[in-house]
Amino acid sequence: MDNPFRPSAGATPPQILGRAGLLDEFDYGLTLGSGAPGLLTIFTGARGIGKTVMLGAAHDLARSHGWAVISETATDGFMGRIGESMRQLADELGTGPQVRRITAIAAAGFSVTTQLPPERQVAWRSIGETLLRLLDARDTGLIITVDEIHAADRSELAQLAANIQHFIQDQLPIGLVFAGLPSAVSDLLNEGVATFLRRADKIDLHAAAVRDVEASFAETFTAAGFQVTPDLVRQSAGATGGYPFLIQLVGYFLWREAEVNDGILSARAVERAIEAAHRRNARTVIEAALSTISPKDLDFLRAMAQDDGPTAAGDIGLRLGAKTNLVANYRVRLLAAGLIEPAGHGKVTFAIPGLRRYLLSRPS
Repeated sequence: MDNPFRPSAGATPPQILGRAGLLDEFDYGLTLGSGAPGLLTIFTGARGIGKTVMLGAAHDLARSHGWAVISETATDGFMGRIGESMRQLADELGTGPQVRRITAIAAAGFSVTTQLPPERQVAWRSIGETLLRLLDARDTGLIITVDEIHAADRSELAQLAANIQHFIQDQLPIGLVFAGLPSAVSDLLNEGVATFLRRADKIDLHAAAVRDVEASFAETFTAAGFQVTPDLVRQSAGATGGYPFLIQLVGYFLWREAEVNDGILSARAVERAIEAAHRRNARTVIEAALSTISPKDLDFLRAMAQDDGPTAAGDIGLRLGAKTNLVANYRVRLLAAGLIEPAGHGKVTFAIPGLRRYLLSRPS
């Protein structure tokens, strides 16, 4: 039996824990078609919480209903890449066999300017209308997904939102699923051009219950014939904090330890697996997130790390010797970066699992 855990960005895990029912409205929308509220969905949450996995689940669900899927990441030029994929699909459907099931196309490899000129915007809309009418005639539609909208050029997002709204008004079968960090999504919804997206089904992803992780680990390792005590399973589940990426990392390294130890997971093997998981999380998630912030922002995070739980803004100011307005500026930037999140009145906490541990292990 191969290792079932997949600790890679967006890879589908063996089980998606704590997400039951989240796509029910989207699923229902695929059966209703144009104008169904579930066809506008936005996933938000911290890094490593499983936003990209949920986009993948939406892709699979749409394909099972026979809808076409175009998936994109919000890097410069994504509007042009979506347009090119729509054109390819329209060409295929215009001359191809009349079948209901459509093969999904992932857009890639096309470079255009960040902001489409007016004539390109008109062409984009025209191509989209052509494709959607072809799909509508086959009793199906198109789902567009855009990941990492926190990295997007806002002019492109505005163009996409305006065009999707136009398609919906024309009762064309279109769905849009976004994923991004919470602050970026809030900013987008507050911008006038994307007002209609406020009606989207906004799904805030949170950590799974540790008890569910424990049950999943126990079931998976028992099925594989591995020997591990309930206490060690509980310890392993607790080390994940319920965060999907850490669930995959801890499970992956536990499996490796079992493979090299004749299927037996000792206390020392579990400790090695947990340590390896946290090192990998630090390299792939935490260090990447910290690489984009300033030294002053890092000082803010180090001041937070002194507390075991949420930190009051006033305490951070005292530790940094900074004025209230400067603390507020750091707070806004770190919220936007997805490194911290609100934790009650005047308090913040870390948004990324393992970040406090990482900072304490690397004092300034």
